[in-house]
Amino acid sequence: MPAGTLYRGREGMWSWVAHRVTGVLIFFFLFVHVLDTALVRVSPEAYDDVVATYKTPLVALLEYGLVAAILFHALNGLRIVAVDFWAKGARYQKQMLWTVLGIWIVLMVGALYPVLGHAVREVFGS
Repeated sequence: MPAGTLYRGREGMWSWVAHRVTGVLIFFFLFVHVLDTALVRVSPEAYDDVVATYKTPLVALLEYGLVAAILFHALNGLRIVAVDFWAKGARYQKQMLWTVLGIWIVLMVGALYPVLGHAVREVFGS
């Protein structure tokens, strides 16, 4: 590719990509959640086995990722609403994105212990 022709994107493009990726991840989580919940009618023993795997440290890490995806998707969605419906939204979209990321980081730090506390105790002892 000739120099200068590759679009490198800015904050708006990357937030657009992250919003779509988190939306798809949340969709697949909901799909799996519906399937595993439906399993209780087919085979309660198999359902109990699946639920037992959810109590592992690896799944706790995946749950933390799910929390991260949901929080970012929700906060960025509010930012998108502000950009769309506030007359000055487009002008301040970059500042709003950095605000969303700041709030997201604070909430993710706050979610560390509630989501991962059990997994850490299981791996390292209490």
